[in-house]
Amino acid sequence: MSLRRVPMLEKETVPQCSVGHAFVNTENVLSPGYTLNLCSICSVVPPLNEEFFQKCRTDFYDCPKNVLAQNVCTRIDPFDACLSRKSLENTQHVFTYKIENEGKPLTNQKSSGRCWLFAALNCIRIPFIKQYNLDEFEFSQAYLFYWDKIERANYFLNNVVDTAKRGEAVDGRLVSFLLSDPTCDGGQWDMLVNLINKHGLMPKKCFPESYSCEASTRMNSVVKSKLREYAKDLRKLIDDGASDDEVKDRIKKQMNEIYNIVGICLGIPPEKFTWEYYDKSKKYLTIGPIRPIDFYEKYVKPYFNVDDKVCLVTDPRSSNLYGRSYTVDCLGNVVGGRPVLYNNQPVELLLDLVTKALKFGEPVWFGCEVNKRFAGKQGIEDLDIHDFKLVFGVDIQTTMEKADRLLYGESMMTHAMVFTGVSVDPNTQKPTKFRVENSWGEDRGEKGYLIMTAEWFKEFVFEVVVDRSIVSQDVLDVFDLPPIVLPAWDPMGTLAK
Repeated sequence: MSLRRVPMLEKETVPQCSVGHAFVNTENVLSPGYTLNLCSICSVVPPLNEEFFQKCRTDFYDCPKNVLAQNVCTRIDPFDACLSRKSLENTQHVFTYKIENEGKPLTNQKSSGRCWLFAALNCIRIPFIKQYNLDEFEFSQAYLFYWDKIERANYFLNNVVDTAKRGEAVDGRLVSFLLSDPTCDGGQWDMLVNLINKHGLMPKKCFPESYSCEASTRMNSVVKSKLREYAKDLRKLIDDGASDDEVKDRIKKQMNEIYNIVGICLGIPPEKFTWEYYDKSKKYLTIGPIRPIDFYEKYVKPYFNVDDKVCLVTDPRSSNLYGRSYTVDCLGNVVGGRPVLYNNQPVELLLDLVTKALKFGEPVWFGCEVNKRFAGKQGIEDLDIHDFKLVFGVDIQTTMEKADRLLYGESMMTHAMVFTGVSVDPNTQKPTKFRVENSWGEDRGEKGYLIMTAEWFKEFVFEVVVDRSIVSQDVLDVFDLPPIVLPAWDPMGTLAK
């Protein structure tokens, strides 16, 4: 038991222990101003003692398997030690249905969180490559990244104003959450739609990568620092009774500085560009000078219209009913743009729609929790790929139901990729495994492509985007319902945080 100095208690103040629990016996007073660190909780959960440690140590070394596991795991990656040889032998990158012309080259987001942009552009380029008879092609990820940084900063500052007018305290949970990461690299499908519909697209050759595209931490740290400073400035302005016009003028000045910072780090996209290229027959062709928005409208949209795609999620928490629409408080990137909207449906429907889309030859953007039950080097997403119980004596990651993992912070969306192939059971026609295009380069899986079992999909996929033409009307009608607003920190919004 520890002693700690406490201030003299005011009348009716409940004495507490050092971790904030109420005391069992408030008469535990040794001398004026000192109390025993003993309370109702601490007395039920006693401190660990030497007897306990000695028993654990003896039990550990009495088990030869523990010693073997220790010998292995102290020299190599513990997850590699848990890899199941049997699962590796049963994994083959062969699929019943596969996209006819997968995009080339394989992309690499490097040290950035731009997976949602890479996955989306990898989807969009597949029909574009086919239409224009190209060997390979990439849209500029840096172009959308640039505009997302600009738009996201403005969106954050408007959230600062909105929450201040709501009366949210700066040290309350909502504002503290917003200030914890004023700008990040992640994003959601609806946020991508906002960027493309407002700013268009352009080829990567016309706006290539920069250092801060591929390693965004330093640029983000500068932008975050300024945004927090601006947040303080705006809240003071509002507290002092400034008019809306004064607040808007201040945001314009702040955004001018953000524009300069982002432009210095990423470059500033041209207002118009000219794209020169060879098609498969080595014929020289050129498009432009043209604005990026016109390039999207004329050359891309007829073959991939982002407004024709719908985003479905599967959230099995009992508080979030299927057949309802949801959004996340303060989540977005373009002021005045479409909100992030989730249509919550059972995972079986998402499985069926993804399979149907792939049979039609259409790639599918999706969000998942990528690093659970994942053999990174081999590129395998499989519930049986690791035998944690064999090595550690306990299982992990799937010991709770999917809904409980969301509730207890064990699951959340962390990565976006693209489905490009599927295998189905010949008898039931149900999917058994999927081919996945990632954006981590070619040194994982089969030259950068992953393989995912249908059972893994059920546990760790949360979101898919498919063409509305394959979705039933009753599911589409859910988008017309008033969305239920989830808190800003809800795990369904983590892909964009």
